[in-house]
Amino acid sequence: MAKRGKSYQEASKLIDRNALYDVEDAIKLVKQTAKAKFDETVELHIKLGVDGRHADQQVRGAIVLPHGTGKTKRVLVVAKGEKATEAENAGADYVGAEDMISKIQSENWFDYDVIVATPDMMGQLGRLGRVLGPKGLMPNPKSGTVTFDLERAVKEIKAGKVEYRLDKTNIIHVSIGKASFSESQLSENLSALMEAVNKAKPAAAKGTYLRSVTLTSTMGPGIHLNAAKL
Repeated sequence: MAKRGKSYQEASKLIDRNALYDVEDAIKLVKQTAKAKFDETVELHIKLGVDGRHADQQVRGAIVLPHGTGKTKRVLVVAKGEKATEAENAGADYVGAEDMISKIQSENWFDYDVIVATPDMMGQLGRLGRVLGPKGLMPNPKSGTVTFDLERAVKEIKAGKVEYRLDKTNIIHVSIGKASFSESQLSENLSALMEAVNKAKPAAAKGTYLRSVTLTSTMGPGIHLNAAKL
């Protein structure tokens, strides 16, 4: 394993690896330990007691964080006619139909963070599943990215909408802001996300739902939260 940098080691000394922290204390620590020269992203990693391989235990959705994420996302909208105009007026960064699909295919083009598509375009866009799927870019009705209400979709993404979904190890990774955010902004974003994840608990989930919840900054060490209080 690569040797950790000096600032990481200094930051680690502030954290008790065996402790389970309350939200307020964890947020104070994550701000203290974000020592990089750039404004680090603050992330929440939630391990759930579900098995995402089963359709009835999937956990997925999207939420507009009260204070956004501190990063403006670039949005590509795949739509035609009036819907394309609606997307442009709403502030989408890129708008098009077949031209955008072939650009992704032929140029391996990924200069955007989110794709929103109208349902009528999903037949063609779906063929790019192998390319877009692994990058988490394939639009999905559950996250509000397959819709005819493009104005709302684009504005929500620009306002700080985040998608949460299980990875292969049944962990959700979500950005909840920047280290420069105030403690109350991070706390409110964290609470909103946890409320959404708790509400999304599948009926088929058995045993402990929140296995572990860890708060980290981009370069900082993990801080374990007391999941029982979340």
